[in-house]
Amino acid sequence: MLSKTLFITGATSGFGAATARRFARDGWSLIITGRREERLFALANELGALVPVHPLKLDVQDATAVADAIACLPPEFRQVHTLVNNAGLALAPAAMQNVALADLHTMINTNITGVVNVTHALLPRLIETGAGANIINIGSTAGEWPYPGSHVYGASKAFIKQFSYNLRSDLMGTGVRVTDLAPGIAETEFSVVRNSGDQAAADAVYKGTVPLSAVDVAEQIAHIANLPDHININRIEMVPVRQAWGPYAIFREPSPE
Repeated sequence: MLSKTLFITGATSGFGAATARRFARDGWSLIITGRREERLFALANELGALVPVHPLKLDVQDATAVADAIACLPPEFRQVHTLVNNAGLALAPAAMQNVALADLHTMINTNITGVVNVTHALLPRLIETGAGANIINIGSTAGEWPYPGSHVYGASKAFIKQFSYNLRSDLMGTGVRVTDLAPGIAETEFSVVRNSGDQAAADAVYKGTVPLSAVDVAEQIAHIANLPDHININRIEMVPVRQAWGPYAIFREPSPE
């Protein structure tokens, strides 16, 4: 019996790498994608000792490259059971009026266009797989709850939430399940990227608290993917115990001297 096949984007670090390792332990075949070739092939070599692995150096923003890569999958990887749309990023955690337009476009092109490109290209394979197939989109609490500096990043994750819901409607009767998995604060390279490589600024995000880990998120992905075929989880919002909501911000004029 062939193992189930996972297709995961952004597999070279964080949630993606942890998810690849988690599914390898369960014996799944893996299609891992990412832009950082050295990391991608190192992960493929690591996990290839356990399960079949097909690494794809891929920029999800490039619709033609995505379609071509999926069309040319080797026969043993062609039947995809679960897609995890994990590739994404946040940039420029400042007020939007102080952010470069290029950073905003990069978030849109990766977090929205990239997800649409991969999903559209893989949908025929997932529908062919049928009952029990999954699309698991990595959203964020930022897609539901606003905060300063979230601007386009939060909006892109709100897109992921509604895109997931709408896909559920389109895929009724196919057996394909769709979930928006929305983590809160989690300690990965995410904050390093968001702070333009400033490790000290990234570390400050997690100082004095206990955030989620990449392994925590990978466990939730594995749970969703392995549910009985008749169960669909529409959305999971998962946060560390130490993260909750604050009151509305109220701007007050400074007191006169």
